[in-house]
Amino acid sequence: MTSYAPLPAASRSVPGPGRPDQRTERMAHWRLLRLGFVPLLLALWCWPPSTGSLQVEMAGETQTVLLNDNATIVCKVQGPRHLDITIMGVTWFWKHQMSATEVILFQFFGAHRKIVRPGASVPLSRLERGDASLQLPGVQLWEAGEYRCEVVITPHKAVGRVRLEVMAYPVSSLFPEQAMVKENEEQLISCMASGFYPTNISITWKKWTQKDPRYAEVSEDVFTNSITENEDGMFNVTSFLRLKPSLEDNMTIYQCVVWHKSLPTCQRLNFTLTVIEPEKTTYTWVYVFVSAGILIFVLILCISWKQVPCRTNPLFPVLKAYSQDTQIDTSTEEL
Repeated sequence: MTSYAPLPAASRSVPGPGRPDQRTERMAHWRLLRLGFVPLLLALWCWPPSTGSLQVEMAGETQTVLLNDNATIVCKVQGPRHLDITIMGVTWFWKHQMSATEVILFQFFGAHRKIVRPGASVPLSRLERGDASLQLPGVQLWEAGEYRCEVVITPHKAVGRVRLEVMAYPVSSLFPEQAMVKENEEQLISCMASGFYPTNISITWKKWTQKDPRYAEVSEDVFTNSITENEDGMFNVTSFLRLKPSLEDNMTIYQCVVWHKSLPTCQRLNFTLTVIEPEKTTYTWVYVFVSAGILIFVLILCISWKQVPCRTNPLFPVLKAYSQDTQIDTSTEEL
């Protein structure tokens, strides 16, 4: 067996002037590692995606949010319940539906945090539990598009995408809400839906009568204006129902039904129709007063003509017959 003689004492490492000891060297190495942590993390951030087991889960292919509401775009890391966020990074990208360029909305890794969209955040308390969801307050119409969540847990990377749809529900109104209409008099009912987005909307009419207590769809005398766009990018539309009711239509309830994809259920607005008989014209009363005046005039003539008996007056039979006809016509009008 080969034996090795101990080194001479002069050849051993002995601290001397200008030469640090081992403890000092270890502290210097630690300082270098600390200073090199951020560049190392940046290098790993740009590293191509690994084929490891890191995955993120999104809320389907599409998420919807109402205009001016707060949105939470889901992105959850599958794996351990508690993560070390000191070696973790999250970046959210956004791309408008009419553009091919991505924009960074939010970025976090280590002590670095970048917020481009005001109010955008990923709560660190949730991130430690694997929830990298992006929170956006007061979402606007122009913020619809594709959102990409990129999570890095060194040395792995996972990416998820989701499309965000921003909608505005319609504000509907009916005019008039109540009406009293004469028989055979035309009445126009309008149902307006305003401030909705997107343009897909449906307005239908139904009616309820005492003979048929079920709402039946109305298709005749219905017409709808073309959809118009406001300056804010939202839309308006009005549908009309033309009525020419009879007395049988009295107390009929008409209903405007508005459907839009932003609504959980359809909007229903009711209109109650009251039908009355036409007013009697003033010609009937004029006829009565004229006839009465003629009779009074004839009586005055008879009284004033003392020298000639009324019954022998040649005008008496004619006036008498006229008086009888007048009474008959008057009674008929009163009936």
